[in-house]
Amino acid sequence: MRDRNCIVCGTSLGEKPLMTLEHMPASAQDMPSKEEVEHDNGVTLHLHQCETCGLVQFDCQPVAYYKDVIRSGGFTTTMVELRRSQYRHFIDTFRLEGKKLIEAGCGQGEFLGVLNEFPVKACGIEHRESLVQLAREKGLTVWKQFAEEGAVLEPGDGSITGPYDGFLSFNFLEHQPEPVSMLRCLADNLTENGVGLITVPSLEYILQYDGYYELIRDHLAYYTFDTLKFAVQEAGFEVIEEEMINRDTLSVLVRKTANPMQAQAETARQGRNPEKVDVSGLIESQTLIGREMESLIENLKSQGKRLAVWGASHQGFTLTATTEIGRFAEYIIDSAPFKQGKYAPASHLPIVSPDHYKKDPVEVILIVAPGYTNEIAGSIREKFGNDVEIMALKSNHLERI
Repeated sequence: MRDRNCIVCGTSLGEKPLMTLEHMPASAQDMPSKEEVEHDNGVTLHLHQCETCGLVQFDCQPVAYYKDVIRSGGFTTTMVELRRSQYRHFIDTFRLEGKKLIEAGCGQGEFLGVLNEFPVKACGIEHRESLVQLAREKGLTVWKQFAEEGAVLEPGDGSITGPYDGFLSFNFLEHQPEPVSMLRCLADNLTENGVGLITVPSLEYILQYDGYYELIRDHLAYYTFDTLKFAVQEAGFEVIEEEMINRDTLSVLVRKTANPMQAQAETARQGRNPEKVDVSGLIESQTLIGREMESLIENLKSQGKRLAVWGASHQGFTLTATTEIGRFAEYIIDSAPFKQGKYAPASHLPIVSPDHYKKDPVEVILIVAPGYTNEIAGSIREKFGNDVEIMALKSNHLERI
């Protein structure tokens, strides 16, 4: 099913998309099991831009699990250190020592556990019951709930109650079919001067590096600083600070406004006339990357070499589904245990642990995990030695590491 209206401002998206992507993974998290592979098929996605607020978005329905947070980035030292740095800055900027903070969509508490290192009262909400249980087993204050407009965010046992002094939302807003409603719920559960820290994937990054493989159905919306600012203003927040982090992610600090309705009216009065996004580079990159992959495969075949992909991420899934690499590679390596034993959607490559390499070694490993390339390359050298050839996808071309 296709949704013809903008998820932020409600304007009709029109008939003509910016681009159409075929044979895309139907999701980034519903990885089929061995028994489910034969029923898994690729999908066609249409990317639009709202002419009123400028938000770039798919016109499809959200994935079934859009309220759940299933992440593997918490397993990397790169991401843990990034979160520590963000927490320190957030707490110092708004003087939040001893205050109550709530993470909306905390998964199994990967980042909430890091927040507990700081002098704050940390808690989180998560929609998927199994993840709530995992978080609680770690001793974290987490309960099953989703931030829907009108909801009071409090656990049933009264262990911690609102209003909260601040909220956190890490790469969750882009999944939401009603992002403003979710943000309004958070605003309603904050103190009068409540604050927040929000991160989302950056459309600027995708366009700058022509990374068409960053597109995935799970991410309904592709925000810029401008469109993210518009969305948070609609929900009753003002942006205090904005920053690009880890090269590919927008991070904003926001504060609740005294009069949310006034903030919305002022937003509407701005008379927005957003510039049309140019996706010609994305379309061209899909062609160029496809050709590079074909050339790589021909070269490896001539040498009798085999290849594996490292990174069962949305980037890896899109790449293997839309290029010949999905039919040539032996398997996808990933460090997240919950992905191992499953298959990549659309391409159906088996997902294995790093230890699998020792049982079935390949000559070449292609890293498809932007932001973690150097860390993964170091791990490969440490675990597998120097004989394996390492390659990485960087922007729209392949590089040897």
